[in-house]
Amino acid sequence: MKTYTFTEKKDTRSGFGDGLTELGRTNPKVVALCADLIGSLKMQDFIDENPSRFFQVGIAEANMMGIAAGLTIGGKIPFTGTFANFSTGRVYDQIRQSIAYSGKNVKICASHAGLTLGEDGATHQILEDIGLMKMLPGMTVINTCDYNQTKAATIAIADHDGPVYLRFGRPKVPVFMPTDQPFEIGKAIHLTEGNDVTIVATGHLVWEALQASEQLEAKGISAEVINIHTIKPLDAHAILKSVAKTGCIVTAEEHNYLGGLGESVARVLGQQHPTPQEFIATNDTFGESGTPDQLMEKYGLNAAAIVRAADKVVKRK
Repeated sequence: MKTYTFTEKKDTRSGFGDGLTELGRTNPKVVALCADLIGSLKMQDFIDENPSRFFQVGIAEANMMGIAAGLTIGGKIPFTGTFANFSTGRVYDQIRQSIAYSGKNVKICASHAGLTLGEDGATHQILEDIGLMKMLPGMTVINTCDYNQTKAATIAIADHDGPVYLRFGRPKVPVFMPTDQPFEIGKAIHLTEGNDVTIVATGHLVWEALQASEQLEAKGISAEVINIHTIKPLDAHAILKSVAKTGCIVTAEEHNYLGGLGESVARVLGQQHPTPQEFIATNDTFGESGTPDQLMEKYGLNAAAIVRAADKVVKRK
């Protein structure tokens, strides 16, 4: 089995910041907007190099979405930046009416998603954002796993014509994806090959899935791990091909099990290849204050939980 290691940990929001800076040097159509969170979104380098292409809108997220939609009419490619909670829940009406309905080429870039926001607590730890955004017609939804993938995704979405929701996080996490790994929207990445169980994971849970696969290997269970960085459009072909071999699946995400990756996978399986499935996700609940590790442990979003789910689903075959 292929094993993955890392030499450093970096926050995925820095991948967004560095990707945006690179876009600023290569694509003159790219502009950036922020709702008073420049430091948190790592946007300062872009601003320093492109002051005329940055718009600080203050704590007015709804206005930011409207401005971004208007900028596309002049041929600009706007990247908006704020926390995931404010990028979706606070401005859903503006995104639906001004961006999604008319297919505006806005890139909604959302940091501090999920439980790993940590001590800021439930009011900031949005666990419903993927569901909200994937239900909007024409919206592409991306959830990256590490610094390298976030940087690559940030650069790639500039070439995609249409609205995109790009979700990333605050904590420093292992950097394990290759720096030269191409980012292709809607194309899953096979990380390990296996015959007994498929594990499809997204965001911070990808690294946990890899750790789980090693633990399962030690128990004699061969796990196939797939990085689903794009929730919509979902790579149904990769999922169906894998479960045809393994006969069961575990889905893993830092999101409510209602409306997230797991439900998208379940729909595909229900329509085309009914398969035993276990869900690693939050169980219809809000979060709470705590360190990221404490919260991931309490809510069952780590390698140990994935191993337990894999043990369970293999017995259901």
